[in-house]
Amino acid sequence: MDQLLALRVFVRIAESGGFSRAADAMGIPRATATKLVQDLERHLRVRLLHRTTRRVSVTPEGAAYYERAVRLIAELDDMDEGMSSARAQPRGRLRVDVGSALANLLLIPALPAFQDAFPELHLDLGVSDRPIDLIGEGVDCAIRGGDLPDTSFVARRLADLEWVTCASPSYLKRRGEPDHPQDLLASEAPPRHQLVGYFSSLSGRHVPMMFCRDDEQISVPVTAAVAVNESTAHLNALVAGAGIGQTFRFMAEWHFAHGTLKPVLPEWTRPDHRIQLVYPASRHLHAKVRAFADWAAELFAPVDAQR
Repeated sequence: MDQLLALRVFVRIAESGGFSRAADAMGIPRATATKLVQDLERHLRVRLLHRTTRRVSVTPEGAAYYERAVRLIAELDDMDEGMSSARAQPRGRLRVDVGSALANLLLIPALPAFQDAFPELHLDLGVSDRPIDLIGEGVDCAIRGGDLPDTSFVARRLADLEWVTCASPSYLKRRGEPDHPQDLLASEAPPRHQLVGYFSSLSGRHVPMMFCRDDEQISVPVTAAVAVNESTAHLNALVAGAGIGQTFRFMAEWHFAHGTLKPVLPEWTRPDHRIQLVYPASRHLHAKVRAFADWAAELFAPVDAQR
């Protein structure tokens, strides 16, 4: 039995909750993962996992073994990095998940510079606005906004993004400009203004528009004629003239410069949106993740509202 491989497989199963997910993430057959865990349990003479047709969970003995296994694997990885050039030149495959707008407008245009800086690092970039299961889907780290979904994750701040309220000139020519956020409330039939909304792909909840000025705060529920669940599509709907909406300033700046979008209610702001690099707390921060985090921090610096 390869006990170190068995340890890594057991840890991944404990974190992902399934043999298939763990095997897929590690690139080994499910039968191999099953046999390694069975051999490990036979060697230890203790059951580490409860198995049912629906789920896999750790036993009390498995939970204690997991905590020590995670520390041991992290120490071994540290030893390997310290005795090799991995820290100086990260190598291998890195799976990163990022939202659509951040990927298309920031990361992808900078990929040639990333490849020049890390020629031995192969990047798998998952692009979507949907929430993901980092551990279950074998993702090394993700770039996401807002609060952490789980306290078992660690986050490194990359930037605070500034919001802007805007619409296309064609829309404003048809409907006019609002003078106050209350003009956006659907208090008339038909409403004076159309809103382009954003809804969560997980919960289906529509995100309200927020407006702040001095001590005054106004939340505008979005009963939108158009609502989307992907940030690039949301921007495109605004450019097309579907209504008024709130998007990140760095996304709208090009359109402001070229006249395809125009700011509205500029004296009203919305609290900045924090963007973070997120990874599991139980997972050792490999040199390749550390290198990507440092590179991403430099990449996001020009759009950081705090700078």
